Amino acid sequence: MKNLDGIIEFCNVANVGNFTGAANKLDTSVAQISRKVAALEKRLGVKLLHRTTRSVSLTEAGSLYFEQTNPALTMLENAQLTVSALQQSPQGLIKLTAPVAFGEAFIAPLLNKFLATYSGISVQCMFSNDKLDIVEQGLDLAIRIGKLEDSSLIAKKLATRQLYVCGSREYLKSTSMPETLEDLKQHSLLVGSQPQWRFLINQQVHTLNVNGRVRYNSGNALKAAALNGLGLTQLPGFYVRDAITEGYLIEVLPDYKDKQEAIWAVFPSNRNVAPKIRLLVDFLSENLTDDR
Repeated sequence: MKNLDGIIEFCNVANVGNFTGAANKLDTSVAQISRKVAALEKRLGVKLLHRTTRSVSLTEAGSLYFEQTNPALTMLENAQLTVSALQQSPQGLIKLTAPVAFGEAFIAPLLNKFLATYSGISVQCMFSNDKLDIVEQGLDLAIRIGKLEDSSLIAKKLATRQLYVCGSREYLKSTSMPETLEDLKQHSLLVGSQPQWRFLINQQVHTLNVNGRVRYNSGNALKAAALNGLGLTQLPGFYVRDAITEGYLIEVLPDYKDKQEAIWAVFPSNRNVAPKIRLLVDFLSENLTDDR
């Protein structure tokens, strides 16, 4: 076969399950993907895909063709990665996503240091609190915090974070220091996007349904409300640790702190991890510190 045009596009559509995801992965347009696949079908003289407005599926001929071509493309990709690994300076684009506040505070500064070291690499980072479908979005990796729900992803633990319940000294002077979870119900609670707060008592996880006058989907806004004496909040240490250390916020129920949550880098399982990706993940792992 002299012309490989369209095969890469077809295999990516088959892998992802739609034209949009394939276009994102290949950094091109849906129209371009569609044209390439249509041209391939014309050359082969068979229909490879069933197309509807909502889904794409393989025809019988498409399934047979995919079974033969996808392993070959994987071998070519492995060969390219092997050769690329020989380069002294890694090259290429890395696409990733990270939670907004954590990403802005920690991932972005580390990305800047990484880019300063490796001039041949460029990055596109989408900061979002939504758990984006990294395959459909054509991303190389995602930074996620806490329990991983998608078992199809390959994960590497980067660090851990700790949750703290805290309030200002002024607020706690105006009321009583809580000693049990029941005591929290008598306090003004500053609530985030999660309807429950988590605690660890006698090695058992306990949750408390929380309501309050203040409900923000921003950790920085909750921290500011706590500093202004509006009540107690539960936030990860990267928001409040310095304020607690400096005495602006007081930790409450310290013996009931929930176990630490993991911070992960996750990858699509059907993609060989390029050296540039491994380099970035190792860099993040070495420079992200555990939150204790």
